[in-house]
Amino acid sequence: MSTPLLQVEGLTKHFPVKAGVLSRTVGAVRAVEDVSFTVERGKTLSLVGESGSGKTTAGRCLLRLIEPTAGTIRFDGQDITRLSQRELRPLRKRMQIIFQDPYGSLNPRMTVFTMLAEAMRAHGLHQKQPPAERVQELLQLVGLPSEAAHRYPHEFSGGQRQRVGIARALAVEPELIVADEAVSALDVSIQAQILNLLKELQERLGLSYVFIAHDLSVVRHLSHEVAVMYLGRIVEHGPAESVFAHPVHPYTRALLASVPMVDPGARRERVPLRGETPSPLNPPAGCAFHPRCPDAIPACSERMPGMGDCGNRHGARCMVHAPE
Repeated sequence: MSTPLLQVEGLTKHFPVKAGVLSRTVGAVRAVEDVSFTVERGKTLSLVGESGSGKTTAGRCLLRLIEPTAGTIRFDGQDITRLSQRELRPLRKRMQIIFQDPYGSLNPRMTVFTMLAEAMRAHGLHQKQPPAERVQELLQLVGLPSEAAHRYPHEFSGGQRQRVGIARALAVEPELIVADEAVSALDVSIQAQILNLLKELQERLGLSYVFIAHDLSVVRHLSHEVAVMYLGRIVEHGPAESVFAHPVHPYTRALLASVPMVDPGARRERVPLRGETPSPLNPPAGCAFHPRCPDAIPACSERMPGMGDCGNRHGARCMVHAPE
């Protein structure tokens, strides 16, 4: 059996909180806590959760855009967690990111050609193929006309700008792409077009994705595996079809219940949640979800549950519905 492209074990990220004249550390924001998963070659893992769940921080730690506090990240079998920036540079072209804001992530002073050619030159790929020829290939690949090469970001619509962002990620011929809320800023009809494009590119180029989103209806179209995050931890993880058909954790069920249904006459289980998401600066004892959980029992406030086995590689961190 081949080695997964990406293996993450115990990934943790704490942001220190400083106060006072001497800027002493008085606490830590526990953004990501003991997260583990794998991404197979040519497959998509989706990280899903509300704002503040830690999914974006986890995604950026994977690429070392943010330095993790603890844990191990292996890319193609190589531990990249403690590589220096110089040692990491040759791997940068194999791991790319698509940002949420398609306008803010593009340089307004550069044409599309300049942006794409710059990415190629930064990694020495301009010697492999003339930039003008490669740029035209990339534009065709993402569904943009050839004349788009000489336009600036403000001359495109939101969906077209995101296509430029995708082309920039593809310019260095990556194997893994982290898509950080890549469609959340777009209209619903445009979202579908970008998701279809990402799926076509995956099939054509054999790409692997870590797809970060808060909308479960979006990830259903693209995912092979789904990991649901709450307050920095993965609370449910498994094959997409299993998680969607048989959600186990009350939080996953609540997220699915909040997705609008096409048929207005259809009925769906309602999962009431109490209160607001707790602060990652001072998370609750035991299961972090228990203050909001409709099924909580006294033991939920006493200890953090482990990942219970639900069968079919499907696990959930819940001592009521998935006991260890």
